[in-house]
Amino acid sequence: MDSGTVTKGDVKGGWNAAIFIIFVEMAERFAYYGLAGNLITYLTKDLGQPLATAAQNVNLWSGISAIFPLIGAFVADSYLGRFRTILISSVIYLVGLIFLTLSVSVIPPLHRQASFFTALYMVAVGEGGHKPCVQTFAADQFNEEVEEEKMAKSSFFNWWYQGITIGATTAVFVVVYLEDNVSWTVGIGVPAAAVGLASGLLVIGARRYRREGPPGSPFTRIVQVLVSAFRKRRLREARDGRGIYYEDVIVDGSRSWSSTASMSRTPQFRWLDKAAVIDDVDAAGKSRDPWRLCPVNQVEEMKSVLQLMPIWVCCLMFAVVQAQMHTFFTKQGSTMDTSIGPSFHFSPASLQGLVGITILITVPIYDRVFVPLARKITKHPSGITMLQRIGFGLVLSILNMVVSALVETRRVEVARKHGLRGLLKGIVPMRIWWLLPQYVLCGASDVFAIVGLQELFYDQMPPIMRSVGAGIYISVVGFGSILSTAIIPIIKMASRRWGDEWLVDNLNEAHLDRYYWVLATLSAFNFGGFLLVARRFVYNRRPADPKEQVHEAELGFKPGTNDP
Repeated sequence: MDSGTVTKGDVKGGWNAAIFIIFVEMAERFAYYGLAGNLITYLTKDLGQPLATAAQNVNLWSGISAIFPLIGAFVADSYLGRFRTILISSVIYLVGLIFLTLSVSVIPPLHRQASFFTALYMVAVGEGGHKPCVQTFAADQFNEEVEEEKMAKSSFFNWWYQGITIGATTAVFVVVYLEDNVSWTVGIGVPAAAVGLASGLLVIGARRYRREGPPGSPFTRIVQVLVSAFRKRRLREARDGRGIYYEDVIVDGSRSWSSTASMSRTPQFRWLDKAAVIDDVDAAGKSRDPWRLCPVNQVEEMKSVLQLMPIWVCCLMFAVVQAQMHTFFTKQGSTMDTSIGPSFHFSPASLQGLVGITILITVPIYDRVFVPLARKITKHPSGITMLQRIGFGLVLSILNMVVSALVETRRVEVARKHGLRGLLKGIVPMRIWWLLPQYVLCGASDVFAIVGLQELFYDQMPPIMRSVGAGIYISVVGFGSILSTAIIPIIKMASRRWGDEWLVDNLNEAHLDRYYWVLATLSAFNFGGFLLVARRFVYNRRPADPKEQVHEAELGFKPGTNDP
């Protein structure tokens, strides 16, 4: 364990510690969304970038910010541990925000773009260490050996997302207003102060947490299974095997084979099972070669990772749809009537706050109303399975693009009717509230798909790989944003060849609705793939006692002997 780590008996654990960590994460989300929510406005207005280029830069930065957590998770699990990784990344995050504040205030315009993007990607590096560790670290505060805390963990994921949504929503309203109406210096300086305060609170509460040292590189365990299975690829368990290696048991100072494991054997990826088969070479050895023989638990860990990856792939289009919220949705709103009363104008980027409000309303309804009702029907402890929850979120994202396309068609018709199509800065006499449905659908789909992914990757990942699991789940958003970045030039090039470019700087002359229809169609095909993958998915079973152990005979294998 980490030096200075508090033992389980010295802390209350559970919600007492998790709530404190939630507040730390709320401050980080406040900073991130205060920057990301209005970034396209700064790039187009202050740095003078074309709309499509700015959208690509926003998506690329968002994508990389969500991919770096894979590196952060590896560092946490292999070297530093989650708590130390959070502290170090928070410092990097804070330094990046300070430099970003300086770049929009004191850096000369000639060098502003270079300094701005340098600081922006420092923030992304800080995100990389923070994101995969904080949620997992908070979930670790629940002691699974205590039944009440184990049951509370499922609700924790809902309320965790509720907490960070409050931070993000507050930023979209408060920080975006400061950026648009006061200055970008103040708009970035306030989030920097929030991150500095949160880092201080994290240090103050250090002795309250349950924390463990790095468990070792999870990637080494994965590679060992692959190498072992490859080396025994010609081995046939029933004929050449002398038993299955579950784990080492020391009896009277000598080694023997255990016949049980904490994870049940599963029928997927049977070729990996050969890594756990004891052959003549293994039986003759004085010690186990981890690159030739792996315990069942290690093999099943590898299987868990493999079967999660198709789910990850099927959620990429969901992330592409959500990426529109920070780019084209905001630019749509900037062309519409944003007035509230005679003098006040609503910032288009602040509409992203409606996503947070939707989540704040939907999560309690889901947790307190939907789950109990569904539980009575399905008899499932969580009401519906994690995959069903994700699938419903994917359906909502398809509906989101359909609604967005219809609203954009209406907006262009109004612009044409009033002779505004040729005016770059022409404001369409159509209230910005027409965009409300697509933002609400963004929030509702998040509650199902994103929270479902969080729980799935935490629950199905091996405990030793939970930080990596968080990094992989977060990277869905990253690779989805990068995929969105790649789709934009493809659409521009294809539409230009068709003689009528869809994504031009003047949205009143563009065909953004057609772009949304393309995303809706791709999302529909993607959902079909998700259904196929979900039907074959098998949830992990971790038997509590040897009687629940699934043996080879139950899977259609011929049992081997455990006596070498």
